[in-house]
Amino acid sequence: MTKQEINRELFDDVMVPNYAPGKIIPVKGKGSRVWDQDGREFVDLAGGIAVTSLGHAHPGLVSALQDQAEKLWHLSNVLTNEPALKLAKTLCDLTFADRVFFANSGGEANEAAFKLARRYAWEHYGAEKNEIISFRNSFHGRTLFTVSVGGQPKYLEGFEPAPGGIHHADFNDLASVEALISDKTCAIVVEPIQGEGGIMPGTQAFLEGLRALCDKHNALLVFDEVQTGVGRAGHLYAYQMYGVTPDILSTAKSLGGGFPVGAMLTTSGIAASLGVGTHGSTYGGNPLACAVAQKVIDTVSQPEILKGVKVRSERLKKGLMSIGERYGVFSEVRGAGLLLGGVLTDAWKGKAKDFLNAGIDEGVMVLIAGPNVIRLAPSLIIPESDIDEALTRFERAVKKVCA
Repeated sequence: MTKQEINRELFDDVMVPNYAPGKIIPVKGKGSRVWDQDGREFVDLAGGIAVTSLGHAHPGLVSALQDQAEKLWHLSNVLTNEPALKLAKTLCDLTFADRVFFANSGGEANEAAFKLARRYAWEHYGAEKNEIISFRNSFHGRTLFTVSVGGQPKYLEGFEPAPGGIHHADFNDLASVEALISDKTCAIVVEPIQGEGGIMPGTQAFLEGLRALCDKHNALLVFDEVQTGVGRAGHLYAYQMYGVTPDILSTAKSLGGGFPVGAMLTTSGIAASLGVGTHGSTYGGNPLACAVAQKVIDTVSQPEILKGVKVRSERLKKGLMSIGERYGVFSEVRGAGLLLGGVLTDAWKGKAKDFLNAGIDEGVMVLIAGPNVIRLAPSLIIPESDIDEALTRFERAVKKVCA
């Protein structure tokens, strides 16, 4: 097919209409710049929805992928492989975890986490202890189980009946959790910073309170760090920023730097409940994915990289707040590290997509987190000059929307 035949209209002809992609088709990326079919250049502050942690075509990731591609692509988990074992050991060494389960996405990592929480409770306390508490406006994936645990009913509409035993409390409201928790609760599931729910950080007291409630009721604390993990919040994982250690943690997105991979991390005592045959994945632990993720972790875990995330965060946050003040569009800029959300003022509520589209027209890629928040999740090593250029372009977009 010619370039002219591969266009946005072709999507409508051949793809299931569950997405509404933008009008451009990117064909090349390098660092924090992206080019479309017509050669137009964009500064990428979207990061593939917090995925491209080291930017596009990072030489180290390209080399890791090429090297592994010449050795071994796939085995399945009938056998193990060196990249998977090495990556699992690294993740355990750098976190609270003793055991790792590999998957292909954040949704699959969460599916494994929720299944493990229920099975652990079933083994240790009986079948009655099966209830999960999650939070309104949370997002945990698109499988039927994970979308049910997620706190956004719109994603469940038309797919009922949903799995039972799931309750939703209010985020950052410990009293609402205390009203729901009981001896039947097997787990509390929380994003330390809600992503799709509007880049809403959990408070220190709230997350500490969840830990205490889980300990009191013999429930497991599950941190969904699919979006906040692997340096995104300025720490390797956000739980380390809060000093609140979960029992189970899910990670994906930035873990592969763009290559599909996910993982569930937990302790040896809890992991024992997933015995042989209880759960699995044909592709999980794929040598290609693990080789790439190893390079990502080895790079991002370096102190200078994590320090750089905080420096870039301040520069980006300051620039976004300045734009907000000049045009009256942002009431606050919240988040941590390079997961930031500009909250639209009352005058511009519901208009987040307008700013995203204007950004594309001006050569900068941003995200939204609901209709009222502009979300930024760029590469963790985005050059500061690219941040400045992106802000210049985004200000032009804001000016256009506000005109």
